[in-house]
Amino acid sequence: MVATNSGLTTVTSTPAVTAPASEALNEARKQAELRPEQQKAALNGQILQASLQVSIQSGNDGLALLYRSAVEQLNTVLAPEFGPNAIENALGQDNSPEATASRILSLSTGFFDAYAARYPNKDPETVARDFVALIRGGFEKGYAEAKDILTGLNVLGENSPVASDIAKTYDLVQKGYDDFLGAKLSAIRGDAD
Repeated sequence: MVATNSGLTTVTSTPAVTAPASEALNEARKQAELRPEQQKAALNGQILQASLQVSIQSGNDGLALLYRSAVEQLNTVLAPEFGPNAIENALGQDNSPEATASRILSLSTGFFDAYAARYPNKDPETVARDFVALIRGGFEKGYAEAKDILTGLNVLGENSPVASDIAKTYDLVQKGYDDFLGAKLSAIRGDAD
């Protein structure tokens, strides 16, 4: 841009940032300036956007959203112990109730040994119970958030296959956590099973 003022010529240039990169940078700055409750609302908006993409790609497969929300919450509760993104979000896989539950269980319970190593002087049964309570709480929070979003999308009505699938996934994950805890407690007690 060239501007003249009292016979002087000033040349200014526009930054060489492309429009998409500039928009992404502006969006990142906006996100960084948000208060925690605004960040949560923005995250919920991103989850909603992802759910719409999942719906388009997989015919309203709400289990992908459940998985993502559960993993986000598990990452949140595991972050103080293991750092950010302790569990990687892996959409685009088999999103059946069994496969979704299996991924949630294997990813979250896989941190037990590292968690237990942080508490070498604590009663092993208490460590096992505390760990399962921690990951179960993260899963339940993620499940509740996903269910709220799916309710807002009106895909959880009576006789909804999405509602049936996420309920089945919830039950499978809860049973998996119970089985995991039972196996750990049996091993600690030296049961002969």
